[in-house]
Amino acid sequence: MAVFKLIHLIAVMIWVGGMFFAYVALRPAAVETLEPPQRLRLWDAVFRRFFHWVWGAIGALLVSGFYMVYLYGGMAHVARYVHIMLALGLVMMLIFMYVFFALYVPLSLNVANQRWKDAGELLGRIRKLIAVNLSLGLLIVIEVMIGFAW
Repeated sequence: MAVFKLIHLIAVMIWVGGMFFAYVALRPAAVETLEPPQRLRLWDAVFRRFFHWVWGAIGALLVSGFYMVYLYGGMAHVARYVHIMLALGLVMMLIFMYVFFALYVPLSLNVANQRWKDAGELLGRIRKLIAVNLSLGLLIVIEVMIGFAW
């Protein structure tokens, strides 16, 4: 069980920590130092690398999470915070899939074709959804820590 908890925790740290870094450190620094075309190229390259890690984190979260639920005897035998964690985690995954397929893929194509205005609009939409997912991720961590304490 400890190995699966560790895998789960590492996957959370990669995903939520990556969003935190991108949102509160990388984004302001990029705005401060780069012109829009260079900034859009940077984000395209950052997302290309980070999103591979997110896909892996999602896989690890699903496998480790459902296996731990199985070890406890199923959803009927786990605490309420596990139900909340699962529900919010699935919402985060759906938001990420929307960001990836509906926004990032077109953003990357627009950057490749130097359509800066279209790419910038997509980046703005991605930024807002990353803020939502970051908030959900932090809320889940808080909720789980409170759930463990009860």
